[in-house]
Amino acid sequence: MANSRQHESNAAFEARLRKRITTLILFCTAVLVAVIFGFPMYFMGISAFKAESEILATPFRWLPETFVGFEHYARAFELAPIGQWYLNSVFAAALQVSVAIFVGAMAGYGFAKFRFRGKRILFALILSIMAVPFQILLIPLFVLVRQFGWDDSYAGLIMPGIISAFGVFMMRQFAFAIPDELLDAARIDGAGEFRIFLLIALPLLAPAAASLAIILFLFSWNNFLWPLVVARDRALLTLPVGMTQFSQPYRGEPIVGPSMAVSTLATLPVALLFLFFQRYFIEGMMVSGIKG
Repeated sequence: MANSRQHESNAAFEARLRKRITTLILFCTAVLVAVIFGFPMYFMGISAFKAESEILATPFRWLPETFVGFEHYARAFELAPIGQWYLNSVFAAALQVSVAIFVGAMAGYGFAKFRFRGKRILFALILSIMAVPFQILLIPLFVLVRQFGWDDSYAGLIMPGIISAFGVFMMRQFAFAIPDELLDAARIDGAGEFRIFLLIALPLLAPAAASLAIILFLFSWNNFLWPLVVARDRALLTLPVGMTQFSQPYRGEPIVGPSMAVSTLATLPVALLFLFFQRYFIEGMMVSGIKG
């Protein structure tokens, strides 16, 4: 009996030890990955407060020896209309996300809860759009926008992104979870289909909408290729495109410091958004892949 208890105690100890070792290995791996991916962010952020000569100095200086404060930020706003580019990015992202979520929720709800002829074919077409790289659609889309007279305008900058095939697909996956009994009860009470969507389905899709909003905002905020092609007026540039003007010397002077400052300003909203709403982002990516 004593040997049996001793054996069980040793087995329990070994199990706890293996669990702690596994946890330690996973923790060390997570720290290593965080350091690898976080170092560029640290380099960018800390370089915005260094003197120009210290930014690319060898060996690397972890802290600024000459703290210049917000001098690089002020110079960046002097060299280019950073505020206008920021407003353009915010305006384009906000409008595209808002419309894409509403239209995506309506279409996804329809695909999930209604039966109609050609439903499978239409949904297959939406999935096929997701499979086509945007670069292939770039030239036909630009020709179409130019025929509408939208080139070099806010309409041309924003309109192609207000409908998202991924948004329709993702909202459809979430809409399957809405109880049919709840919708039938609303129909019995005399509610119309659009009213049912607005007052019942749409509120229930709010967590999905939050997840989709984060994903679409990240895509819109970081979008570079389309604004580069459609916008020629400097006042219409978005922040990712405008930042390229800092990649070359301005008036023969190095502008590494202002470049780092602008890069930090461009990255900060995205980093904060993902930091505070990562649960919705991860949930949206997981659910869109396992339901349906």
